[in-house]
Amino acid sequence: MYHKYSNVEHVKPSGLELQDHLVGVQRVTKVTKGGRTFGFSAIVVVGDGESIVGHGLGKSKDVATAIAKGIENAKKNLVRIPITNQTLPHEQKGKYGGAKVFLKPASEGTGVIAGGPVRAVLESVGVHNVLSKSQGSSNPHNVVKATFDALLRLRNAEMVAKERGISVDKVFKG
Repeated sequence: MYHKYSNVEHVKPSGLELQDHLVGVQRVTKVTKGGRTFGFSAIVVVGDGESIVGHGLGKSKDVATAIAKGIENAKKNLVRIPITNQTLPHEQKGKYGGAKVFLKPASEGTGVIAGGPVRAVLESVGVHNVLSKSQGSSNPHNVVKATFDALLRLRNAEMVAKERGISVDKVFKG
């Protein structure tokens, strides 16, 4: 399968203890000749808190079913993110639609400095020390996807060494 990220590792949800974070619920309306039909759409992020995370969208006539569908959808899209010492290996920018997200690793004790949707994703991944800035669109769907764009572009030293065909020591020296 073609993927725009070279290092994406998809993960099966079986055997994982996943926690879900509800990012947002929107009431949506479909206008028909018989009047308005109300429904709900829920965006959910699931993760194990140890580098595995996924996001999903659920739609239904009632909130509980929409959230349940969102969780199921998120479990189908789980990926592994490289984390180093409870923070990110390097700075990274992500973009999706009009939303832009900037993630920066932080020292121990900093905490998760991030707004709503970005915070939900980073906490689900298991990042405990990070600085972030969300710019452009504040649409939670696009902010979550922009955060995933940034996270999926992250590479740790082992990945870089493997791509270049050299040892991890040479990555830092050379």
